[in-house]
Amino acid sequence: MKKKLTARRIWSLLGEAINGGEQDFTKMNIPLSIFLLSVPMILEMIMESLFAVVDIFFVARIGEDAVATVGLTEAVIIIIYSIGAGISMAATAMVARRFGEKDYKRAGSATFQLLVFGGGISIILGILGFLFAEDILRLMGASETVIQTGISYTRIIFAGNTAIMLLFLCNGAFRGAGLPHLAMKTLWISNGINIVLDPLLIFGIGSFEGFGLEGAAIATTTGRSLGVCFQLYHLLNAKHRLVILKENLKFKLKTLKKIVSISAGGMGQFLIDSVAWIFLIRIVAEFGSSAVAGFTIAFRILMFSLMPAWGLSSAAATMVGQNLGARKVRRAKISVWLTAKYNAIFLAVITLVYLAFGEWVAGFFTPNDEVLEIAALGLKVIALGYIFFGIGMVMIQAFNGAGDTKTPSWINVAVFWFLEIPLAYWLAKSMDQGILGIFISIAFCHSLHALIALWYFRKGKWALTKV
Repeated sequence: MKKKLTARRIWSLLGEAINGGEQDFTKMNIPLSIFLLSVPMILEMIMESLFAVVDIFFVARIGEDAVATVGLTEAVIIIIYSIGAGISMAATAMVARRFGEKDYKRAGSATFQLLVFGGGISIILGILGFLFAEDILRLMGASETVIQTGISYTRIIFAGNTAIMLLFLCNGAFRGAGLPHLAMKTLWISNGINIVLDPLLIFGIGSFEGFGLEGAAIATTTGRSLGVCFQLYHLLNAKHRLVILKENLKFKLKTLKKIVSISAGGMGQFLIDSVAWIFLIRIVAEFGSSAVAGFTIAFRILMFSLMPAWGLSSAAATMVGQNLGARKVRRAKISVWLTAKYNAIFLAVITLVYLAFGEWVAGFFTPNDEVLEIAALGLKVIALGYIFFGIGMVMIQAFNGAGDTKTPSWINVAVFWFLEIPLAYWLAKSMDQGILGIFISIAFCHSLHALIALWYFRKGKWALTKV
């Protein structure tokens, strides 16, 4: 009877987490709070990573040049993702802090300022990316064949980047408000539409021949744009405590300055990581299109398993932000340690899966033996650092949730720029380890990054951040 009741309770909590509800995460039982926050965040990230895997699955059917185009374009578009993620961090930190203080009007005002700031930046970046798409691909080391195959894809992706930016930003605000079910549903809608449109627009149906690689870009942009429409509806319908009202539609210089300050650190984190990633894939490109294709497939698969871990980590950001707003520092710390424990256990299991079935997993995405071998190698080597990755993710999200986005930025500079890039080049080129050397560098440096973040978290200065 007890087991049956427990099973019912778990099922009830799952339904509560998915359907959503406005809770006070500064008072609720901590493990229960983590569960209710993390379930929709994990499902949100699973859908995001599923999109990435399905997208590359269909693109791989076009050919390795198409996969290489996606990989090279993604290495640059990650810069836009980075800016969006940085502003999203500001959204989570500021909205969570206001919700912890129970000041919902200021939360709505901050969200409006964030939309204006992020939207303006995205328009500028979209224009530049569209105009210089060919130069970007050439700078990334793409062959003339890849450029001819993929220039239209790259232009469409850049042109639609406003949807990417707003998707990140609004979901950050939803998470900060303790409404992760809305962020989850947004990605279910946007990526679900993309998954359906992908094969139709790439390969066509009936008399419609499809657009090839360009179809993948059109599907992605369409799905994300509709997701943003869903987000704006919920921000304006006044059915939640997070709402943008008429009185919020004012520019507030003080709030914008705070957004710029917090976002700068958040952007810095991901831009530093992204620039490092660009250098890495630039090194990979010297080994040919097969190497880029294998690297891209491995990366997409790895992201599939890391996204749920990011979802769980995001629960720590909300818990830290809201509890600091309520002046409950000890509760914030306990939330972080529990979340780190859960994340490490999850990624330990994933590590065993990749070590045992790396070739089998990679085989789903390419029929090319050379590409498959590279992808499987990447899965096995990088997964060796997964337990550290899980702990590090939570620590970084704890900093971000507190509004201390600058500490992770400095850690990123030290590890990714001054160690990961030189180490990858030295192992791959000087030591003749090729693509294996790059995979080793990624696994080692991300593990070291996690240990440094853990050390800084224990010092406790993050709890003093003013938002």
